[in-house]
Amino acid sequence: MKGFDPKFSDFPDYILGITQEIWEGRAIATLHDYYAADIIVRSPGSVVRGNRGVIAATMATLAEFPDRQLLGEDVIWSGTPEAGMLSSHRILSTATHAGDGVYGKATGKKLVYRIMADCHAKDNKIDDEWLIRDQGAIVRQMGWDPADYARDLIAREGGPSACVKPCSPANDIAGPYQGRGNDDPWGARLGEMLSRIMGADMAAVGAEYDRAAHLEYPGHVTVHGPAAATNLWMGLRAAFPSAAFVIHHQIGRTDPDMPPRAAIRWSLTGTHDGWGMFGRPTGAEVHVMGITHAEYGRHGNARAQLRREWTLFDETAIWKQILMATGSV
Repeated sequence: MKGFDPKFSDFPDYILGITQEIWEGRAIATLHDYYAADIIVRSPGSVVRGNRGVIAATMATLAEFPDRQLLGEDVIWSGTPEAGMLSSHRILSTATHAGDGVYGKATGKKLVYRIMADCHAKDNKIDDEWLIRDQGAIVRQMGWDPADYARDLIAREGGPSACVKPCSPANDIAGPYQGRGNDDPWGARLGEMLSRIMGADMAAVGAEYDRAAHLEYPGHVTVHGPAAATNLWMGLRAAFPSAAFVIHHQIGRTDPDMPPRAAIRWSLTGTHDGWGMFGRPTGAEVHVMGITHAEYGRHGNARAQLRREWTLFDETAIWKQILMATGSV
């Protein structure tokens, strides 16, 4: 861990450690130590540059959810300390909506949802980040429909012309990290499968998913098996049939005491021109930022298959783009 604080034994320890220190230890000021001053943080809902904005957003979140916990489920990573490392961090978060904030007046609702974040770190600092929070799960647990929440958010932010613009190729900012991951075969296998699915080869689902595959999807939905996977991917792709699918980052790993696993950061960019999970086609231009994690395993001598999957994209950010484009606010 050259260039990193010696208290961290390895890169996953660094990522898990600083997350707990900042959020649960309330050591928010350590963001000055762990985040670069001009860090770029992309989420489906916005693109933010600068650590001051990160610190302000952290305090606002904790004011709204003071008991929030971030339980690190996995860190799938690539790179070296000398060249820089990229972590794909999967988190299960619990929180109580105890304060007023971006989600409205305090409701007292107990929430459970996931976050997936790709972070580039070098010399003990994170300087590039892609973060997806399961907004669909959050707002549903508060009693909102994702489209209605997006509509209300647009209004609270001043209307379609003044509101915060979701992340897209048009407003993205090139950061210091230009890596694409590693060439591990498990990452390649997941990338190939997603590419086949997005190319309308849905037979890839039956070939790659274990019959008992455990799947965690947007909206904090837990389902099982190839049919459920087909429903998710078909519903998404059908909504944007002409959109360009791009894999931006691909990692595979085989670590001691862990199953083979992979992490892919991907996007769909194009027109809402099909009937799918986002309703009637509107012709809106939409950018979907997604992250998928997978674990593989096999029964006896059979071919290894995908046994667990976690996929996230932000339904509210997609609806926000659709509503902004159509004026249905």
